[in-house]
Amino acid sequence: MRLLNASGCLDALTAPEVARSLDAFVTKTVTPLPREGNLPVRIAETEVGMLNAIGLANPGVAAFVADHLPRLAELGVPLWVSIGGFSVEDYAHVAERLGDREEIEALELNLSCPNVEEVPENVSEVVAAVQEVTPKPLYAKLSAAVADLGATARAAEGAGADGLSLVNTVRGLTLDERTLRPVLARGSGGLSGPAMRPIALAAVHTCFEETRLPIVGMGGVATGRHALELIAAGATDVAVGTALFSDPGAAPRIRSELEAELAAFGFVNADNAIGAAHASGEDTLDQRSRLHPEKSLHMGLKLSG
Repeated sequence: MRLLNASGCLDALTAPEVARSLDAFVTKTVTPLPREGNLPVRIAETEVGMLNAIGLANPGVAAFVADHLPRLAELGVPLWVSIGGFSVEDYAHVAERLGDREEIEALELNLSCPNVEEVPENVSEVVAAVQEVTPKPLYAKLSAAVADLGATARAAEGAGADGLSLVNTVRGLTLDERTLRPVLARGSGGLSGPAMRPIALAAVHTCFEETRLPIVGMGGVATGRHALELIAAGATDVAVGTALFSDPGAAPRIRSELEAELAAFGFVNADNAIGAAHASGEDTLDQRSRLHPEKSLHMGLKLSG
């Protein structure tokens, strides 16, 4: 089990020690061309989590490769790069630019951003196009808001995805208490934080049964118990998102808490707990069949801070 950050929830160049406390760092989404993102206000707190409408702000792939990637590599942490776009060709272009970079361990395909209008709907077409231009492991980041998440996950698997990242934020709205107008300039934004936890659990549970892919589970993770529940639902790895804003030391604390939770349930390590929430224990605990040996990123549980 590896502990990662959710894309967009940590700037490793301004908080390098936080990034080094993770087992892998996931970048903000990189697109072919630079994007300023949406107009402010772009972040708002709610009683149940946080809304953001950043809009894929990033320097573009050329500047990322020339400037950001070399500095990120100096952190000494495995790097996953989130890539996005507004057409199949956009994803393939970014993946091709990054595909031969040894600093990058995996690519996460952001197929579900709620804060832009032109995200491609054909998941299998995007995955297949990217798979053709890079040997890097590909994780498809999906939204629980799709009509049939199981079918979407199967489509990603059939097209060549090596894993799933579950889940992205879902669209939400908060109003100013004085004006009753939307707080975010864009209106709605992506909801993250505690409210996402049951949604993420359901998504991971579904995709564990529908596919044989390893899963990075994320959504409202703030404690070791939260991590354990995602693992029991079927996650092989866990990502922390909104919690990092209020607790930069969340990663080592969550690891310690997870170790205690595993011991309390009698699990030797996190791998033994994968799929524990499912009925067929003999089948769900056979994890080797869920990994692609030539591209597998799965590692043993890291218990040190």
